[in-house]
Amino acid sequence: MIEIGAQVELSHPPDRVWLALTDRQLLGRWFADADTVEGVPDRLLLHTAGLPGFEANVEVEVTERREPELLVLACDEVGRLSELTCAVTATRQGCRLEIREVTTHGAWSAEQHDPREQQLRQALTVRLPAILDWLAFQQVDLRRGDGGMTAELPLVGVSGGPSRARRRRRQVAAALVGVVAVGGVAAWVALPAGSEQRAAPPAAPSPSATPVEVAATPRPTTSVRPSRTAASPTARPSRSPSAKPSPTLTSAPPPPPPLTASYDTDSSRLFGYTGEVVLGNPAATAVDGWVVVVSLADGSTVDDVDGADWRQKGRSVTFTGAAVPAGGSQTFRFDVRDNRPKAREPETCTVDGNPCAGL
Repeated sequence: MIEIGAQVELSHPPDRVWLALTDRQLLGRWFADADTVEGVPDRLLLHTAGLPGFEANVEVEVTERREPELLVLACDEVGRLSELTCAVTATRQGCRLEIREVTTHGAWSAEQHDPREQQLRQALTVRLPAILDWLAFQQVDLRRGDGGMTAELPLVGVSGGPSRARRRRRQVAAALVGVVAVGGVAAWVALPAGSEQRAAPPAAPSPSATPVEVAATPRPTTSVRPSRTAASPTARPSRSPSAKPSPTLTSAPPPPPPLTASYDTDSSRLFGYTGEVVLGNPAATAVDGWVVVVSLADGSTVDDVDGADWRQKGRSVTFTGAAVPAGGSQTFRFDVRDNRPKAREPETCTVDGNPCAGL
């Protein structure tokens, strides 16, 4: 018995992956074209002739089917018989697809086994995720006429579910605090004039003779002021030499060097990519309260983030997180759904207002 197997983690629900496995048109997009065999239900002819590791077309028949979890096929390639098992398991990020083929009669040659397994792995890790992304956007577009977005909007990996739930609760709490603060400011503005304004007594009217006396008083005071200014020079020189040098003895320490950030893209999807930002702290002390802002293309969204808290407003996505240790670094990744085919990076990236390297 000779076995060929491959496994892939997919950021799509099991129902969508099941559709890609069982729909003939979708199967032809990521693996091989398929035709039905006339008069025989649940039987297909896969046009695999010419693919690496295949000598001819393969005739397959469904022997077991549990939607959307298990699909078992009996395969016949010019007399060489095998059993192909496709198992779909739901995960927190989407689902896991495992495909295993075992010979039941005959065997593959050494020249067939490795290319055949490599062909399967490439189809699962490159072409199938691209078709699933395309299918997800097709399903959203088909329902736009029914009134807005639908529950079929594709979600990429919800890693760390409890942590994301806590982040959402913190965001809701922050929003409530903001509402209370705005309400308090509005109430303060609407208050009538306070007691401080009433505490100042109104000026009492003065008799008509008083202005004459006030007007006369400035003239004698002019004779007094020169005598004060004449005495002041003797006191001021003695104070200034002892007071002025003291501030010059101490100088403010130089500010710590700012955080650095570099951006990189790691992705093989058709509609979207995975971005990675590495923060560096050259300072001798830990840096807390950093802010990374990424500007996406119009219509793009962040689906999942690992290693940072985030919020998106329009095209701008703001990331925050734990302190970066002194002389150390910190990394976070984020998955983006981008409506541009083969998009590979955001438009801009800054850390505390400074541009990230790599863009």
